[in-house]
Amino acid sequence: MAGTVVFDLDGTLADTAADLIAAANAALAARGLDGLDPAADAAIAFHGGRAMLREGYARAGDEFLIPPGAEDADLARLLEEYDANIAAQTRLYPGVEPALSQLAADGHLLAVCTNKPEGLAEKLLRELGIRDAFAAMIGADTLPVRKPDPMPYREAVQRAGGEVAESFLIGDTVTDAKTAAAAGVRVALVAFGPEGEDIRRLNPDALLRSYDDLPALALDWLIRPDMAASI
Repeated sequence: MAGTVVFDLDGTLADTAADLIAAANAALAARGLDGLDPAADAAIAFHGGRAMLREGYARAGDEFLIPPGAEDADLARLLEEYDANIAAQTRLYPGVEPALSQLAADGHLLAVCTNKPEGLAEKLLRELGIRDAFAAMIGADTLPVRKPDPMPYREAVQRAGGEVAESFLIGDTVTDAKTAAAAGVRVALVAFGPEGEDIRRLNPDALLRSYDDLPALALDWLIRPDMAASI
C-alpha cells in the first residue's frame, strides 16, 4: 500500500449543514428560540451540535437565561432529531466517489476520523453509500478523546492498517488543522466549504479545490513525498 488518506466527514466528504441545522433548530424551537440559517450559518454547523446551540442561545439576547442542564438536554434532542433525518438533505461533495475509487486503485488505504458520534457517522456513511470504501472509522466517542487530540487520528490510521508517518488528513476546520499538527502529518483543507479560499488563513499544507485533484495530491505526498504541493 502506498499510504493512508484520512478524511474528516462533515464539511469534508459531505455537505451536512442543512440537516445539522434542521436538528439544532428543532431543539431551539422547543425552547421558543429562533433557529439558524442553513446557508449563512453552515460554518457553525461544521463545528458541532454544541456550537449551533450556543449560537442560538446567544442570538436570543440577554433576556434568555439558559436553565441549568439545558445545553445537555438540547444536545440530546438535537441528536435524536438528527438521527431520524440524517440524510434528508445531505449530499456528497462532487467527485468524492471517483476520488475514493482512484485512491484505492492507486494502493492507498482510506479512513475517516470525525467528531460526529460513531453511531451517527456509521449510519451517515452507509446512507451515502460510501462506508465500504473505508478500512477504518473513528468517531467522537470511539476513544476517550476526540480531535484535535492526535490519538483518534493515529488510531484511524492504525486500524486501517497504515503508518502515521505515511498518511495525511483532509479536513475543513481549525480542528482538523490542529489535529494534523498534533499528529505530525500534513493537512489539506477543502476550499469548497463555507469559507471557500479564505480557509487559507489556517495555513494548510495544501488547499483542495476539487476532489478531482486528490489522487494527484496523494501521489505527491505519499508516493513521491519529497514533492511539495502548491497552495
